[in-house]
Amino acid sequence: MIIFSSRSVLLSVYYPQIFLILTSGSYLALSSVVALGANIICNKIPGLAPRQRAICQSRPDAIIVVGEGAQLGINECQYQFRYGRWNCSALGERTVFGQELRVGSREAAFTYAITAAGVAHAITAACSQGNLSQCGCDREKQGYYNQEEGWKWGGCSADIKYGIEFSRRFVDAREIKKTQRRLMNLHNNEAGRKVLEERMKLECKCHGVSGSCTTKTCWTTLPKFREIGYVLKDKYNEAVHVEVMRAGRLRQPTHLKVKQVQGYHKPMETDLVYIERSPNYCEEDAATGSVGTQGRLCNRTSQHTDGCDLMCCGRGYNTHQYTKVWQCNCKFQWCCFVKCNTCSERTEVFTCK
Repeated sequence: MIIFSSRSVLLSVYYPQIFLILTSGSYLALSSVVALGANIICNKIPGLAPRQRAICQSRPDAIIVVGEGAQLGINECQYQFRYGRWNCSALGERTVFGQELRVGSREAAFTYAITAAGVAHAITAACSQGNLSQCGCDREKQGYYNQEEGWKWGGCSADIKYGIEFSRRFVDAREIKKTQRRLMNLHNNEAGRKVLEERMKLECKCHGVSGSCTTKTCWTTLPKFREIGYVLKDKYNEAVHVEVMRAGRLRQPTHLKVKQVQGYHKPMETDLVYIERSPNYCEEDAATGSVGTQGRLCNRTSQHTDGCDLMCCGRGYNTHQYTKVWQCNCKFQWCCFVKCNTCSERTEVFTCK
């Protein structure tokens, strides 16, 4: 898995001249200049697999979009888990690559799926906007007529196939070792991309005199990424515990099967899968990617995951009282000033011990 922080952090740290051009918004200038410094940029990005470095050197404009897509995934992960003990905070560190979850847990499954989907989403959007040199709108359906529903393909359909294939080539290239974790990661990467592909939208526009719909053209658009986040969060809640099947003389892992089920049952394409049970994330532990819950805000009256009992893991919580003061009930007085009352409100905030 690859996780970038943001294109501004990436380029301002490793290649400040390119960063200045990028922030000016000139992608044409960026393409020509980045091409000259591609080796410098790609060689300074730590953690790239050989195939990823080759893609970076041949497509330096795309590597910036990859970083934006990975950050899109991180942001969505942090939103979806904002009320949980594990809240993706370790993935948001200001480094080129976020912290990888070493435990093959449900949380790792979600992280891989949302990141792969984020990269595919960002690449597809950049193609539609004309910001990448080797792709654009999806022209395969252009001009074809849908006789059943009475409309024809037109406009600029998002080329989701290109975005998914680029995400597959780049993100999956990091999985080199033939281990059970590799099979898990590749499955979850593909599940995230499949969820994105299944939720592409159809938009249409009517053409005709005085608003009539004599003819109608339609095209495909990307869904809001928040929708993908909600779907994958549901998949996380129903994640499937799997184990590996081994084959060959070396007994290398080759397939995943649902654990503790008689016979051979493969997980569904869009299932999130995990091979290890999740830690409780109560205490800080770099090995599991847990930052602990000490100091986290909690809700004293909630019975859900954001409640102080669950969030604080039984350690108790601290109560902080604040008084907020502001001017209120302001009225204009003739002539010529504004008279206000002073209002105040006492609030309590609870944080885990």
